[in-house]
Amino acid sequence: MFLLIKFTLLYAVVLSLVALGGMFSERSGVINIALEGIMAIGGLAGVFVLSLFGGSMPTPALVAVSILASALAGLVYSLLLGFSAITLKADQTIGGTALNMMATAFAIVVVKAFNNANANGSGASSAKLTYDNSAFIYKLGPVTINIFLIIGIIILICSHVFLFRTKWGLRLRACGEHPQAADSVGINVYQWRYIGVMISGVLGGIGGFAYIVPSVTTWNFEVGVAGAGFLALAVMIFGQWKPYRIAAAAVFFAVFRSLANIADSTVLSTLGWSKNIYSMMPFIASMIILAFTSKNSQAPKAEGIPYDKGAR
Repeated sequence: MFLLIKFTLLYAVVLSLVALGGMFSERSGVINIALEGIMAIGGLAGVFVLSLFGGSMPTPALVAVSILASALAGLVYSLLLGFSAITLKADQTIGGTALNMMATAFAIVVVKAFNNANANGSGASSAKLTYDNSAFIYKLGPVTINIFLIIGIIILICSHVFLFRTKWGLRLRACGEHPQAADSVGINVYQWRYIGVMISGVLGGIGGFAYIVPSVTTWNFEVGVAGAGFLALAVMIFGQWKPYRIAAAAVFFAVFRSLANIADSTVLSTLGWSKNIYSMMPFIASMIILAFTSKNSQAPKAEGIPYDKGAR
């Protein structure tokens, strides 16, 4: 039971963070298919900080700098989507797909080059990085939690307040619902869409770091983030682009995702099912749920539609 709670909390925080990021982007009118790639780049930056400075920096500083690095890397990478979708008015789905493909390839090349340099020409070509994750993990009685749980709760509350209790949130939502009307009252649609995409990049980058670090101490970047970004998109849609609903949906999908981690050590092992079946469950669940619920989904009306200031 405690194992199920542990892994559910771990995956729920990741899915919630990344889905909230996607929510901000789509609320501004930009579809962010690139969440998978943003997670990989954010995770790469954070893990690099841990690998390079672990043991040479005070623990609080190491945690803060590595999380900041993942957020900054995600933000910078998301600007590529913003430039193509907002400035160039390119197809947002194609642009996001390209960024997903490029992210994993970029991570592999960078990590292999880093490992080769540290191997002094011995020919090491692994796409793995090793690090110490003890600074991120805490024990509360029988339950193990990580610092991203606290960060996730704070971001969840702030997201709801920002989106529905501030004038800035209203402006962001207006750009995704009716950008022409927003522009007519002096709101800079291009600026707010960039802001939405950048917030998405920050949360996606932190989510990628949160996916990699708390669970293992070595990560193979050839697998990227194993589809977690796409699952976060399903969480966002199932959560109806609303923060608290997204958090509830994240917990729901996280339970399914956790089954693969506890299958060998619980009563599930008596079923004799392959671990791969449990790994597939959250994606199967997302397909089934979205097939029945997506018809009633109320997405922002202008999402995916490039804004042209001269069109009315």
